[in-house]
Amino acid sequence: ALLSPVVGWLGVAVTGSDTSANSLFGVLQVTAARETGLDPVLLAAANSTGGVLGKMISPQNLAVAAAAIGMAGSESTIFRRVVGWSLGLTAVFAVFIYLQSTPVLGWMVVG
Repeated sequence: ALLSPVVGWLGVAVTGSDTSANSLFGVLQVTAARETGLDPVLLAAANSTGGVLGKMISPQNLAVAAAAIGMAGSESTIFRRVVGWSLGLTAVFAVFIYLQSTPVLGWMVVG
């Protein structure tokens, strides 16, 4: 459960699309959940959560953001400003999702 959002994060950081990452890794997440005795809904949701956090460092999104604010060619500057937030929030949500897979916060998962 701890690594599940990281898989989604990587998928979206590479593909630029949460839908694509869910298509790529959705079956993997559900299979991993069933094999480990975890809730498949939790790991599928974790994949999407990580994906949303990876979207801010996706190259295509950085290019669109730079063009939108009149900083075309400054994608690396934007990347340096958001990568810490992306990694930090992914780590926070990874711990949160892990706790949801345990009795500590397991009451939050309906599925």
